[in-house]
Amino acid sequence: MAKDEIPAPGLLWRLAAAIAVALAIATLAEPLARRHPDLSALQLWAGPLRNAGFSVACFAGARLAHGLAARRLLRRRKGRRPVPKVLLDLFWFGLLAVATLASLSLFFRQDLSGILTGSGLVLAVLGFAVRNAVADVFSGLAMGIEAPFRIGDWVRIETLAEGKVQEIGWRTTRLVSRDSTYVILPNSQISARRITNFSAPRQEYRDHAELTLPAELPVAEAGRLIAGAAVAARSISAGKPPEVQVTHYGPAGISYRVKYWVPQHDRELACRNEVLSLIDAALREQGIRLAAERMPCGEGQDSASAGSTAGRCEAISPASAAAR
Repeated sequence: MAKDEIPAPGLLWRLAAAIAVALAIATLAEPLARRHPDLSALQLWAGPLRNAGFSVACFAGARLAHGLAARRLLRRRKGRRPVPKVLLDLFWFGLLAVATLASLSLFFRQDLSGILTGSGLVLAVLGFAVRNAVADVFSGLAMGIEAPFRIGDWVRIETLAEGKVQEIGWRTTRLVSRDSTYVILPNSQISARRITNFSAPRQEYRDHAELTLPAELPVAEAGRLIAGAAVAARSISAGKPPEVQVTHYGPAGISYRVKYWVPQHDRELACRNEVLSLIDAALREQGIRLAAERMPCGEGQDSASAGSTAGRCEAISPASAAAR
């Protein structure tokens, strides 16, 4: 729910006044009718006025309760993530259902159990007819309660999409990708996939890149060179220097992993580009070239040649990778 959807204080005061007026009419209609028996019109309309007053008070009270909850939960506070819109919608529909059932009970003078039984049969028939939409709705409710992500989070939905959450609705969730593409996903499909949230529990996280240098270069010297180049990156988080680790050691070359902190997910590519560019410039300045990669065993070979070269080929780690 956007900021402009938060109820204004004036609206809440008007709702409170409407509740007071409706309750006054409901409670005073019948006493006035008994006190003035000569007013036939008042005698005739006393009962409907009482029911209408209570009904208006129920609906106005539901709207007032929802407005107060919205003002309380949607108020932006530092360090707090926004409440999913679907939860407030669920709260509103619950209040609306209670007000409707109470009004029907007043006007038709029936017990609530009979009304609930009839409405339950109708809902069962409608639910079977729109079961796919119902699955999306219940999935949306589950996500709203469990809150695997919130509006504004950067998420990856396995095999479906990756982007920033714009809206969590009853049936669909809307994302905006890095390329400003608007993606609309049914909630039932999202609930069946693995979700990676890059903004929780905090927006800052650690990424890494890998490179392989010649074995002739000492590990200590390579580590100082890589760390000294990466620490100059301005796009990574300040105050957290990069770390360099050895991930593979062999005659063909030594693989290094440089770890650095990304301020938030939408800057991941910029951070990786700057870190690798600075490392590349430092290596070229020292006249150091990356170790030539060898083809992994069995790749691009038939079964006969693969057997003859099995002792000479070895797997080399990729030049760069990123992980959460």
